[in-house]
Amino acid sequence: MTVLAFIVGVVIVVLGLGVSIALHEIGHLVPAKKFGVRVGQYMVGMGPTAWSKRVGETEYGVKWLPIGGYISMAGMYPSGDGKPARGVFKTLVQDAQDANEESREGVDDSRTFSALPTWKRVIIMLGGPVMNLVIAIVLFTVVVSGIGIPQNTSTVASVSQCVLPAGTDKTECAADDPESPAAAAGLMPGDTIVAVDGTAVSDFQAASEIIRAHPDDTISVVVERDGGEETLTMTPVLATNEYVDSDGQLVTNEVGFAGFGPTQERVRQPAWAGTQQVFDQMGRVAGIISQLPQRIWQTGVDMFTGQERDPNGPISVIGVGRLAGEVAATEAPILNRTIVMIQLVGSVNIALFAFNMLPLLPLDGGHIVVALWDAIKHGWAKLRRRPRPRPADASRLVPLTLVVVVLMIGMSAVLFAADIFNPVTL
Repeated sequence: MTVLAFIVGVVIVVLGLGVSIALHEIGHLVPAKKFGVRVGQYMVGMGPTAWSKRVGETEYGVKWLPIGGYISMAGMYPSGDGKPARGVFKTLVQDAQDANEESREGVDDSRTFSALPTWKRVIIMLGGPVMNLVIAIVLFTVVVSGIGIPQNTSTVASVSQCVLPAGTDKTECAADDPESPAAAAGLMPGDTIVAVDGTAVSDFQAASEIIRAHPDDTISVVVERDGGEETLTMTPVLATNEYVDSDGQLVTNEVGFAGFGPTQERVRQPAWAGTQQVFDQMGRVAGIISQLPQRIWQTGVDMFTGQERDPNGPISVIGVGRLAGEVAATEAPILNRTIVMIQLVGSVNIALFAFNMLPLLPLDGGHIVVALWDAIKHGWAKLRRRPRPRPADASRLVPLTLVVVVLMIGMSAVLFAADIFNPVTL
């Protein structure tokens, strides 16, 4: 059953990734067709074609390798200026220009990508990453606002019968262990704490803060029990305790200790909470991407030396699938496992958005930069009352594009190997 659950988890996340890629390309496809650009192909995946069907002038298909996708638009680059390509990579540049001219054959110039105004080109290239951003926002909103996040309540779930020494591995009380203040006060599972030391409380955090601030002081605790209220007397002891402070940080201090645990319930957050989580996580992803070369290097070093990997470092699709499988195979409730897998797919979409926005060809961000450079050149010429300059020919950047592609393949290979031989584990 565990193996089957692992496989199901991997399949679910792989399908989620496939749908995300398909929607990313639709984000490009819809505005391209809206603006009249001829789109020859819409493909999900890379490598040999597994299935395809032509509808109108566009071939829609799926390829065998689920590692990306693309749409093929006519005239991604402007028509050649007649100047032959030069330099060591002239063959690559010439091949790109020839392929570009081939895509323009039989197509009216007004229906080519390069002939569009800058703002339309930017919208087309932004469409894919923005689609990933929207997917992430929807998924995180479903989790935090539709399902809710666990929060400790003021209802007591458990009462410790004794005070165990800090750092001990003991789970049961011995005869000589001192009785816990909560047990001595008569606190019982199912009680709902209404007030502590005369202060009304509505959650576990508020009650705990008051108790931690009163070591060795006798305080009153009002609880709701069996439909009525009872007032208990409790004297928290000074003990070394680990707890989450008001800033959400896990700290260890000598504080007042009572010895009871809260129940948890899922509380739905405001509608904007999912969007806020996405942008918070995007900041962390951007930090990883900005340090990607050294993080990839460290991942490779950790793999060869057997060191434990940074759980917050980059992982590949293999790593995401493996984590999904581990989550699905745990003993946690199905709802909890489902939530984690939804968040995994959402996190992948955040990474796709951030990565595709890098200002490097062949990424979407690179094409956006080329379009904006065209607008700057046009604006400068207009300001100086000079003829409109030729559009920027990105085909001449093919050598740089090749370098980026090679680096991307190399980094992906390191991550694939690390996720197989030295994976991040839960």
